[in-house]
Amino acid sequence: MNKYIAELVKLSKTDKQIDSYQPQIDAANKKIKRAEDKLNDAKGEFEALSRQIAENEKKVGSFEEQLKLLADQLTSNAKKAKSVSTEKEIKALAVEEDIAKEKMNFANEEITRLQGINEKRAQELTEVQGKIDQLAQEAQNAVNAAQGTKDNIDRAKLELFDSREQVMHGLDQKMLAFYEKIRIWAGNTAVAPVKKQACYGCYMKINDKTYADVIKGDEIVTCPHCGRILYIETDAEA
Repeated sequence: MNKYIAELVKLSKTDKQIDSYQPQIDAANKKIKRAEDKLNDAKGEFEALSRQIAENEKKVGSFEEQLKLLADQLTSNAKKAKSVSTEKEIKALAVEEDIAKEKMNFANEEITRLQGINEKRAQELTEVQGKIDQLAQEAQNAVNAAQGTKDNIDRAKLELFDSREQVMHGLDQKMLAFYEKIRIWAGNTAVAPVKKQACYGCYMKINDKTYADVIKGDEIVTCPHCGRILYIETDAEA
């Protein structure tokens, strides 16, 4: 294997190492996303409970206002009862009083019911707040862990980028451009090993002449099927 092919193989493996860190970064980001989603769900639950409590309190206030009006009505009717003289007027006031009392009973029942609901919702609110505090800590832990992972990866990638720069400086620019052109569509398989007389980029068998040229390693040989740069792995590489 000539020097340039060896350098291309080294460059390809360095690029593969650099890109191999991306799944780790993606996994760390997914953990953050899951933790944040759980936290946001808990916050949404807290807001929904808070809205329900506020709505119930508003309804209680409305019923209390209604009770005040009905009480005033009963007081007014009691005064009127002293001055009415006909049976028809007495019956009319009695009907109004019965209706007012029924409305007051209903309003009191609703106030009791709504206040009971709000007591339960307040307990639930406390529980959800505790869950929010816990999930917020878990989300922060996920962020811290992800940052630690990313810092380690950045340091490792920095060393790999330095190594890549050194290899690139030693390569012929036309050969480097050829490699980068293939890498656009082939990614980190731009340089593929040949095993059992097959290109391990497309897994197609190559003809005898191409195989012989790859074995010689005197010049750049590409796969006749996919166009990747071919090489024979040494025992150490294998």
